[in-house]
Amino acid sequence: MPPKPESVNKVVLAYSGGLDTSAIVPWLKENYDCEVVCYAANVGQGDEELEGIEEKAERSGASSCYVVDLREEFVTDYVWPTLRSGAVYEGRYLLGTSMARPVIAKGQVEIARKVGADAICHGCTGKGNDQVRFENAVYALAPELKIIAPWREWSFQGRTDLLNYCAEKGVKVSASAEKIYSRDRNLWHISHEGGALEDPWNAPPDDIWTMSSSPEEAPDRAEEISIAFDGGIPVFLNGTAYGAAEIVERLNEVAGAHGVGRIDIVENRMVGMKSRGCYETPGGTVLMEAARALEELVLDRDARRLRDELAVKFSHIMYEGKWYHSATREAIQQAIEKL
Repeated sequence: MPPKPESVNKVVLAYSGGLDTSAIVPWLKENYDCEVVCYAANVGQGDEELEGIEEKAERSGASSCYVVDLREEFVTDYVWPTLRSGAVYEGRYLLGTSMARPVIAKGQVEIARKVGADAICHGCTGKGNDQVRFENAVYALAPELKIIAPWREWSFQGRTDLLNYCAEKGVKVSASAEKIYSRDRNLWHISHEGGALEDPWNAPPDDIWTMSSSPEEAPDRAEEISIAFDGGIPVFLNGTAYGAAEIVERLNEVAGAHGVGRIDIVENRMVGMKSRGCYETPGGTVLMEAARALEELVLDRDARRLRDELAVKFSHIMYEGKWYHSATREAIQQAIEKL
């Protein structure tokens, strides 16, 4: 690995409690000789992922762990603007992971400043999009912070190496070598990669889906819902006002039960490779359809054409992690608000 930066004394790690970040805590202490503060962002991944995470982080060697509830901010400040813009990456992906990264990175920077850290760390691999999204956000918000990306430094080759390292360091993890899918969940969606999906000829296995029912198991009768918008933002569901996060949560339950929101795609990543993934976005699919139906009623031909053009640009800005340092993104948002 490269020489250890001598000035790194305290680092804030974006911590999930999974195998990778569980291994990163002792690895940072061993290789950087620094204090490790863990940070877990609650963006709606579920209580089961966050339960006991503070104790788990400290047992791994962290000095402390901050759990920050970002659900309302996530939906209000990132999901709703994206929904209004109509942004869908490559015509199909509703940007669930992409939208969560800016708010998570912003929270990490805030914790780093609160605890007086001089570096942040993430567990993103060197072949994915998220390393770019996190680092773009940190460079824009706090260029003075150093960024440590263990997957670009350490010699571990995969899950088996990480499991062995955790065992060597006495770090208990619930992961096993048999876990084959990589998943990322938040309030908007869940993504599934790896395993049988690596071969695009394979159909998605039945056991991969977690947020939605199969068509065979969905109710035989349709369920009607109503969504009221104010300025392009959902505010009422079936006649009742809810907060932003609760609207998405409730729609996830209803739409997921009816098998809504499943897609199986091969997307073009920023780093120049293709990646196959299965996504479940039950509530988000309903909201996107409702928003587009509303536009059909109120936008004239030229306004609709402009919105369609701007949506493509907005989707690439969001997908590529350019939220915080893109004058184009700000201009598009302002233009959308005028339509």
